[in-house]
Amino acid sequence: MRTGSISITGAQVWDGAVFTARDVHIVDGRVVSDAGADAEVLDASGRWLVPGLIDAHFHAYATSMDGFENERGPLSYAAINGTRRLTRALQRGFTTVRDVAGGDIGLAQAIDADLFLSPRYHFTGPALSQTGGHGDPRSAHVDVCFSHGHMCEVVDGVDNLRLAVRNRLRTGAHAIKVMASGGVFSLADPIRNPQYSAEELRAVVEEATRRGSYVCAHAYSSEAVQHAVNAGIRSIEHGNLIDEETASMMAAAGAFLVPTLAAYDAMDRRGASIGLNETSLAKNAVVLEKGQDAVRLAHAAGVRVGFGTDLMGDLEDDQLAGVRLQVAASSAADTLRSMTSVNAELIGDEALGHLGEGAYGDAVLLASDPLTDASALWEQDARVAVVRAGVVV
Repeated sequence: MRTGSISITGAQVWDGAVFTARDVHIVDGRVVSDAGADAEVLDASGRWLVPGLIDAHFHAYATSMDGFENERGPLSYAAINGTRRLTRALQRGFTTVRDVAGGDIGLAQAIDADLFLSPRYHFTGPALSQTGGHGDPRSAHVDVCFSHGHMCEVVDGVDNLRLAVRNRLRTGAHAIKVMASGGVFSLADPIRNPQYSAEELRAVVEEATRRGSYVCAHAYSSEAVQHAVNAGIRSIEHGNLIDEETASMMAAAGAFLVPTLAAYDAMDRRGASIGLNETSLAKNAVVLEKGQDAVRLAHAAGVRVGFGTDLMGDLEDDQLAGVRLQVAASSAADTLRSMTSVNAELIGDEALGHLGEGAYGDAVLLASDPLTDASALWEQDARVAVVRAGVVV
């Protein structure tokens, strides 16, 4: 990974609660107390500097709105298209992404080798799904075999799941993703129903925990979220249909919520025009209006609320719309924390999500104060500069 040295001077810098005037010095990609006289200088007078943003629910290999095309199309195409998706995310200010269904060690190696511009990249590999679960792309009337693809793998049974987890961690996975309820994109499963048995979920959690990793779960309903949290799952993805009791349970267990508000809004506005099937459009209508309510419930209960987007196919350019939607459900300050310090805590890297000494030199320079002009967080034109590892990209 290419690193640089730069002094960003004169900015108002976000410290997690307020903006304060100070200079930020980065040497060899890390924040230091003094960069020395030889460092490049970026005059940020009259600007606002925030840590690099983190999208904790990203899909590099989501090339299409069709499940089978995503899973069984050429991997070379998915990977090359994924490089474009990653570069565009970086240009929007997302200097770190967590890919929770897809990605692999080859893509991570290409990023580390600076073969293309990319955010920092954490991947789970294919998500684990039960037969007929959210990761199974077959409709009820289609009689074909499906075991695995680029984004999901169908794995049933405790022993098979243990082996699958071990293989993912062997090949560089940051965390493990499971499908713990029905979903919008899948064709044969009701959204609310919990998926996987308690024994299966616990086996996945045990294997991941023993390796110092964790499990994130796709789950919408209260019953599915409670099922996942009882098994020890740390990160709930989506969670649109939770109630107050479930939010309180998540808070007590220390579980995170990663909302993905951009996805439902984008599918509602654009899904039909780019080929999303009628089944998925109908399911999306069920969860569309509840996503922001879930964010409010989670904040009220004290749940650590992160930020994700979950955009498939051509919808990827709606990434920043998710910021606007989450601000509307909480506040600019809460959303900024969700995209920085909360997501950093979820990922488990102390060098992410802040601009204190020792942090990664990842930052976004904004044209206006996002606490008084929240659109600075989601308008592309408000990005004066994006810095990754001390390099202006």
